[in-house]
Amino acid sequence: MPLIRPATPADEAAILSIWTPVIRDTTITFSSVLKSAADIADYVVTRRAHGREVLVAEIDGSVCGFASYDQFRGGNGYAHAMEHSILLAPPAWGRGAGRALMTALEAHARAGGAHAMVAGVSAENAAGIAFHAALGYIERGRMPQVGYKFGRWLDLVLMQKLL
Repeated sequence: MPLIRPATPADEAAILSIWTPVIRDTTITFSSVLKSAADIADYVVTRRAHGREVLVAEIDGSVCGFASYDQFRGGNGYAHAMEHSILLAPPAWGRGAGRALMTALEAHARAGGAHAMVAGVSAENAAGIAFHAALGYIERGRMPQVGYKFGRWLDLVLMQKLL
C-alpha cells in the first residue's frame, strides 16, 4: 500500500522528475512551461497558505506521485468548489497510489469545507478520464479547442465529484 503524506522540501526533485516529462512530452497538461525547484517550493507554500495541501505518494520509499488542489475559480462564490491536479510516475500506474492520493486529497478538502471537486482532464487522456470515473467523478462538460500544444488544438473534459 502506498504511503501518502504532505510534501516536504526534500520532495521537490522527485516532484520535478514526475512533472517535467508530463509537461515536455504529453498533452496531459496543456502547459509547455517547465517548472523549477523554486516553482515547486512556491506551489506548496501558496497552496498551504490558502488551507490547501500538496500530498505525495511513496512506494518502496520513493516518491511516485503527487496531488494538490486549490479553489476552482476566484471569488467567494466558489469558495467551496476545488480543482485538483494529480500526476503519477508511470511505474506507479495501477498500483493504488492514485486512488490513495485522491482519497487523502478529497478528505483534506472536505475537512476544509469543500463541497465539490473538479477535474480538468485532457480529452486525449483516456486513462485519466477512466481513473476519475472509477473514483466517482462524472463528466459535466467538454470544451473543444481550449488548449493549444504541439501545434494543435486540444479539448478539455470537465469532471466533478460532490464531496
